[in-house]
Amino acid sequence: MRYFSSESVTEGHPDKMCDQISDALLDAFLEGDKGSRCAIESLSAGNMVHVAGEVTSKSVVDVEKIVRDLVRSIGYTEQSIGIDADGFQWHLSLGQQSPDIAAGVDQSLEQRSGESVDPYDTLGAGDQGIMFGYATTETDAYMPMPLWLSHRLAQQLSVARKSGAVSYLRPDGKTQVTIGYDGTKPVELNTIVISTQHDPGITQEQIEADLKQHVINPVLDQVDLDTSNIRYLINPSGEFVTGGPDGDAGLTGRKIIVDTYGGASRHGGGAFSGKDPTKVDRSAAYALRWVAKNVVAAGFAEKVEIQVSYAIGTAHPVSMFIETFGTETISPERIEKAINAVFDLRPSAIIEQLDLLNTKFLPTAAYGHFGRTDYDFPWERLNRVEQLRQAS
Repeated sequence: MRYFSSESVTEGHPDKMCDQISDALLDAFLEGDKGSRCAIESLSAGNMVHVAGEVTSKSVVDVEKIVRDLVRSIGYTEQSIGIDADGFQWHLSLGQQSPDIAAGVDQSLEQRSGESVDPYDTLGAGDQGIMFGYATTETDAYMPMPLWLSHRLAQQLSVARKSGAVSYLRPDGKTQVTIGYDGTKPVELNTIVISTQHDPGITQEQIEADLKQHVINPVLDQVDLDTSNIRYLINPSGEFVTGGPDGDAGLTGRKIIVDTYGGASRHGGGAFSGKDPTKVDRSAAYALRWVAKNVVAAGFAEKVEIQVSYAIGTAHPVSMFIETFGTETISPERIEKAINAVFDLRPSAIIEQLDLLNTKFLPTAAYGHFGRTDYDFPWERLNRVEQLRQAS
């Protein structure tokens, strides 16, 4: 037996709060101007929020109101809980996108050099970088089991808090799941770790009993795993009253492994939240998840990881690499050939095919960007399976 662990965090975790601030603002700018260029970063520490970055947009947005409404919606209404939505100190440092970057994005190297007149070659990648997409047959969502369970536990923590089922819970929290594998198959649920913020005066025994009833058991009912030797570590550090930004500073983009595949797949390093779709850190990572999921659903491999790289200002990817971990039913070379025949990974094509200019990004900013069933994200659709089979 081999063991692998992944973690998640709730929407009230200070880093996740900042991700949500950045994406709420991105949605607002894109709603009024589909051509908005955004790279929005948020920082929160104590009773303070600072929004910084670059925005070029025709939209008129009440940034402060959006941020305060977002913080309030999470449940942070008093500084004693973590931050006061109505009373926190407010700082704004938004400038415009660099004209040098804008020039390369608005007209790609292929068009500037006269190599192409293809309309999909108009838009250049908003940055250089490497992106990864991943999918596996471990769960019906084509996600790694440890991360899928960690996300569901984190979501259920928020459900229990907001519904009043466990009324003393506060917004901040973290989950972690360790799964035992027989080869590549998840078979044993080994350890569940939950650290949740709570009101003062609640005993460890009550927290553990309530979380098992209202958080853990409803999630475990959704999986078929051996739980006979499961270990529970609930608030293992003891009392967790001080939380949110009052307990730990938060920053956009600091939970990139939580956002993607829980460490089961490599990560290119670029965060998602606050970035408009011309930034391939986000749009190409979404596209590669779409590709990987369809490849696995087509039966080409039990799990696949796809890497693509870009150069800033160019439309076409620089490279592609396919890893199937020995689970392939056809060669990686045939898989790559089929992908290239079916999918167009130029930024403009990705934005159009996945309808990214009409997608709300705020829902992605907590509980994972991939494997979601509570939202119909275009990159989760299995709509190219037959085309891949025909192209292989």
